[in-house]
Amino acid sequence: YSDESLDIKPVYPSLDESFDAAVIVTNLPQVAQAKIEKLSKVVTKLFANKKIGALSTTENFNGVHMPFDSTTKKTLGYAFVQYESTLDAKKAVEALNDYPLDKNHTLQVILYNEGMRLRDVPEEFDEPQPEPFVELPNTTSWLTDENQRDEFVIRHGNETEVMWSDGKNDPVMDYDGSRERKANINWCDYYCHWSPLGSFLATLLPQKGVILWGGKEYTKMGRFPTPGVRFIVFSPNEKYMLTSNEDRNDPNAIRVFNVQTGKLLRAFPLFPPDFLSPEQKHALEQGNLDMVPPPPPFQWSFDDSYLARMGKDLISIYETPKMKLLESRSLTAQGIHEFQWCPKGPKNILAYWAPEVGNAPAHVDLIEIPTRKKLRQKNLFNVTKCTMVWQSDGDFLGVKVTRHTKTKKTLYNNFELFRLRDTSIPVEMLDLKDAVMSFAWETGGSRFAIIHAENPTASKVNVSFYDMNKTMTSTKKIKGKEVKTTKVVGELNLVDTLKGKQCNCVFWSPAGGVIILAGLGESASGSLEFYDVDTKTLTIKEHYRANEVLWDSSGRTVATCVVQPVDGGHFKFAMDNGFNLWTFQGKQLHQQSYETFYQFQWRPRERLLAEEKIEEVHVNIKKYEKEFERADKERMRALHLEETKEKRMLRSAFRERVARLKEFRSQQKEARLELLAGYDEDDEDNYATKEVTLETVLTSVEEHIFLNN
Repeated sequence: YSDESLDIKPVYPSLDESFDAAVIVTNLPQVAQAKIEKLSKVVTKLFANKKIGALSTTENFNGVHMPFDSTTKKTLGYAFVQYESTLDAKKAVEALNDYPLDKNHTLQVILYNEGMRLRDVPEEFDEPQPEPFVELPNTTSWLTDENQRDEFVIRHGNETEVMWSDGKNDPVMDYDGSRERKANINWCDYYCHWSPLGSFLATLLPQKGVILWGGKEYTKMGRFPTPGVRFIVFSPNEKYMLTSNEDRNDPNAIRVFNVQTGKLLRAFPLFPPDFLSPEQKHALEQGNLDMVPPPPPFQWSFDDSYLARMGKDLISIYETPKMKLLESRSLTAQGIHEFQWCPKGPKNILAYWAPEVGNAPAHVDLIEIPTRKKLRQKNLFNVTKCTMVWQSDGDFLGVKVTRHTKTKKTLYNNFELFRLRDTSIPVEMLDLKDAVMSFAWETGGSRFAIIHAENPTASKVNVSFYDMNKTMTSTKKIKGKEVKTTKVVGELNLVDTLKGKQCNCVFWSPAGGVIILAGLGESASGSLEFYDVDTKTLTIKEHYRANEVLWDSSGRTVATCVVQPVDGGHFKFAMDNGFNLWTFQGKQLHQQSYETFYQFQWRPRERLLAEEKIEEVHVNIKKYEKEFERADKERMRALHLEETKEKRMLRSAFRERVARLKEFRSQQKEARLELLAGYDEDDEDNYATKEVTLETVLTSVEEHIFLNN
């Protein structure tokens, strides 16, 4: 051992003089001395949340400091909260800013350093200079097309192309990304999507995110950073956009943006908390995805007010734009299997179904949001599965119920049909002994179509049409004259049944009245039957290997496609890739094939005319037909003149040259006569004319005729 004295220098931790982990809470109630302890407990419980983080405490400090005014004998209405880490402080700002403490107090939470920055405000206000006004592109300019054309976008190879379609001629290119191609930029690497009103075209670039394009020149309107993005969902009114990268390990796999500002409003994991069982979580960690159910999708309400997702025995409803839980709690829905929003107002209504649990029957519930009032509940027994389908205007809800016998060996179907617009929401039941393969409502109408057969694997099926309303006709004598009156009553009735059809899908026209009975998929023939439900006319066509049928917004043109996944891999029907365009009557307009074809999507068009105006158009359809026919002829003539412009220019140039050469020849006549010793080769008197007739037998027929004496 050394004889030198020990020089002990203790190493103390460095003193943290910053307040990076502190937040300032304002808009607290101003309370007297007697209520400080109670208020402090409320604030401590709120901010010391496990989802946020732990407070930094000592023997004499619980992490919350509430200044007290000795003059007024009340608190000052704000507090300081100290966390153990800066990350926890930021979480507190995100989670509790604008938190409603009570009816009169909404908390405002900011970082302490941000508050100190705001304190150093100069006494004199320096008015900022406004930025020069830059007019944004008109995202509705395409609606003013003088030829009333629709648009669609296609993805094939490395190309993304937007085209015009007038429902009569071949498509015309509108934009193909040539501007980006010149700059060596690919404007789409994955799928692309139109916004619900057709204002924006969103292109997905998994390496960068989502880019919005709009206006006549397809100008870049915004970029949303979402690495690995796989799909997006716009809100119905285009205020918000939801993106997902489908990464099961990413806590921010799903992101919600404000379309106008580009601000990220909130992020979510792919699965809600406690949605997966321990066995499913283990399978997910092991990469055994067959044991893991698909993540429950988010769904928007019709007016963009709410975004909802199903969890375990609940529905989480987030209120826009703050993206916080409605009333800070989820909607309890014991055993929920599926939910859907009503597609139209005036009220936001949720429909969900839950199976039987113990002695409790299965049930379909209609809930009004935000009041959470239960508008209707229908109990169901011996239920195997339910499928809910809304009518496009939200007037009706159809629930296909697959039931089983007590032995659970035999399955049968029935439909529960809800009338949303009637008092107390009555429910009608339709029983079917057959297996049901498809069910679809007429767009904007009261009719629906069902594909059914005795056996679900049958090659021949029946298609039945039902109407939720029935027209009653009666005749009355008024002043000696018979007057017919019609009345529409709410009564379910069978309209028609088509037997022996080879189809597995039905697609109603957006204009109503016309439906396509299609046989899609690998095992189908690609048959297409255009059926007019009103006139009962049928046109049969075929698109071999077709796997998509897509109507345009007007209902005058329909596209049938053979598409392959964009992710790559082997697609055994690649030789059939492409699309066909048809009129609603089944006349083929255009056919296009591609080596690789990934996507076809019509541009949505908002319905601008009121029902009264549409009815007026129907009444005066003959008048409008003449106007449109005249406009079509003028457009076709203009198109013909444009297409033959170069040919007509060449013809005019040729005629001018011939005339010039004739004039030049006439000027040389005297010199020519002199060279030919006075012989004029243009004088017809110098020629002898001889006519020769030649006869040629083209065909001969020998026929024997027998005459009776």
